[in-house]
Parts: sequence; C-alpha cells; structure tokens
Amino acid sequence: MRTETEASAATAMAEDLQWMQLAFNQSVEAFERGDWPTGAVLVREGRVLATGQNRQVTQGDFTVHAETDAIRRALAAAGPAATEGATLYCTMEPCPMCAGALKLAGVSRIVLALRHARLGRTDLGSYCLESFFQMTGWQPQLSQGVMEAEYLALRRRWGRDAVAASPATDPG
Repeated sequence: MRTETEASAATAMAEDLQWMQLAFNQSVEAFERGDWPTGAVLVREGRVLATGQNRQVTQGDFTVHAETDAIRRALAAAGPAATEGATLYCTMEPCPMCAGALKLAGVSRIVLALRHARLGRTDLGSYCLESFFQMTGWQPQLSQGVMEAEYLALRRRWGRDAVAASPATDPG
C-alpha cells in the first residue's frame, strides 16, 4: 500500500509529464516550421495560462523564445498578475534573457526536459540556471529530466546547436 506522500509524488510526476508533453508538442511544431525546436507551457493552479514556441527565425525577432512567447501570451490573455506563482514547463533550460523574464514574471517553479550541459552546448559558456539564481537571489523550485530523452533526440535531429563532442552529449 502506498503512503499519502508516495501517492502525492506520483500525482505530481504525472502532472509534470502531462504538461511537459504539451511543451514537447510545441517544440515539435517549432521544429517543423523551421524555428529552434523549443516549447514552453505556463501553468498555474492546474490550468494552462499559455503555451509558447521559439519563433525567432520565422518572426525575425531574436527575443521570441518559447519562454518569452508564453509569458507574452499569458499576460495578453489574463493581465499583468497572470504569471505570478506559475510553473514553467520548458523543453530546454532557459537562457539568461529568458531567466530574467521568468524572474520578472514571478514564476515560482521551473520544470525542464533538457539542460545545456547535457546537450553539450558551447555557446553559453558555463551558464546554468543555478548561476543565474545565485547572481540574482531568485530561488524558484527547479525540476529537471522530464522527457529528457525524447527532447534530446529532437534537438539532435535538428542539429544546429553549437555542441562539444564529449561524453556529456552521449545519450547513453
């Protein structure tokens, strides 16, 4: 028999998987359109506030990342307080620009599929969310690895990341 804590953790994991699947679907749409294959979903109190996709290629605007797209859509739909306390589900670890936007938006939890280090990206140096958190004093809850293998396969299929050939990029 499962304890109440185990049942609660299983429910949380199922919810994370559900929302990450939606973010993954957004990344597939971006990929098929010719944009960087990144998707995001903002959720608060079990309800989707907005979805987002990277659109920087098709819109010719380098600030339209999946995270900023989702934030803009949530604010347009529900007003300036919409994102306060929300959870972001994102297929790729947010870049510094997006981390700053998430901080300003009041996001309190971030759930990731893939980290830059796991992908082996070389264009962001040693950047990671934890360094951003330390620098800014912002401490949202952070979870990772939800649908990592599926998204890593998509990102490799896309093949346009600046990556190092190292054990960190090996899917095994």
